[in-house]
Amino acid sequence: MKLKNAYLLIAGLLIISSCKNDDDSNVESVPPRLLSEVTAEDDAEIIEFLKTHFYNKEEFDTPSEGFDFKIKFDTIAGENSTKQSLFESPNLITQTISVDSESLGRVDDDEIIDQKLYTLVVRQGIVEGKPTIGDNVILRYEGSFLDGSLFDASSNQPIPLNLSGVVRGFGNGMKNFQTGNGPIENGDGTISYEGYGIGAIFIPSGLGYFDSSTASGNIPTYSPLIFKIDAFEFEANTDFDEDGIPSFLEDLNNDGNLNNDNTNEESEAAVRAYVANYSDPDDDGDGILTIDEIKTDGVIKKDDEGNIIFPDTDGDGTPDHLDNDL
Repeated sequence: MKLKNAYLLIAGLLIISSCKNDDDSNVESVPPRLLSEVTAEDDAEIIEFLKTHFYNKEEFDTPSEGFDFKIKFDTIAGENSTKQSLFESPNLITQTISVDSESLGRVDDDEIIDQKLYTLVVRQGIVEGKPTIGDNVILRYEGSFLDGSLFDASSNQPIPLNLSGVVRGFGNGMKNFQTGNGPIENGDGTISYEGYGIGAIFIPSGLGYFDSSTASGNIPTYSPLIFKIDAFEFEANTDFDEDGIPSFLEDLNNDGNLNNDNTNEESEAAVRAYVANYSDPDDDGDGILTIDEIKTDGVIKKDDEGNIIFPDTDGDGTPDHLDNDL
């Protein structure tokens, strides 16, 4: 079944909360800190957790009847002193992602700092291919702090979201997971998936909420986070704004972040708006829909490798759909 049909089955069941970026005035104010300072502390805390904790690997390697395939973390100590740490696990993936302090609202700090994102893939999904930062996905999640306390979770049923509509570390971590088969209607109003990816994402605050608060006000500023993930399904080449261009191709500066690519930012600022290209059907704001500006003789043309050939009518090196001065 296509992902959009699965969305219809899932719609209304759940609403993602703490994965989204929201503001709240109930969180205690903390003086601003430099991204570079916080980054070093976050990475040290995450590495300390990874080196002192293990997961229930044996249960995943030889699952018993009735095993729920849920990740459980515990401290390496006592009878568990010989367990392999998360840090030593061959299933741990480390990504380095640069973050500009301006993207976090720090326009005067002038810092670009590398962040370390850690993803543990406990079980890879059986379906070939992995989502991009612009794709729609269906998953189940549980969010906690490094001390194990839970701050948010979806219910037991799958939920849909777009990987550019969540905190940056969550979306980039999901790029490591293959998904499963489904949805399977269970006959009781619920659905399930088979052979899906399972893992966890360890996110520094620079790729999370940093000094912003959340809608529920339950995540303190500068908090590293853990998200346990069940990766059920994704829509390859999602075109979020239906402008004819897969969303991941609208990352114009190639930094793995779709939310800072906005061709007509200046004109939108005049009306106090900001719509990134991946969610804007008229990328250059010239009144002509992007899907019409990428067509040649009425059709979207592609090269031998399947890449869109973007028209450039005035030959100035800027494709028509990004050029409002034709």
